[in-house]
Amino acid sequence: MTESKYLKFKLNPLKKNGTKSVYWIISKTRGGILGEIKWYYRWRQYCFYPAEATLFNKGCMQDIINFTGGLNANR
Repeated sequence: MTESKYLKFKLNPLKKNGTKSVYWIISKTRGGILGEIKWYYRWRQYCFYPAEATLFNKGCMQDIINFTGGLNANR
């Protein structure tokens, strides 16, 4: 699991997207799941799928970009 100031990125142990891992984005302040990062086969990269009715500021979006960038670089 990786963390930023306000977010946790945790491997979802119950879910896989084919052979690719799925990650939860969890709020460190409230503990709720804010979305998932999973493989999108048409673009051949990991993408962010936000949960319904979620809101992100510039800093949180940058943390998500950095995390997905790391996953995509390792592919």
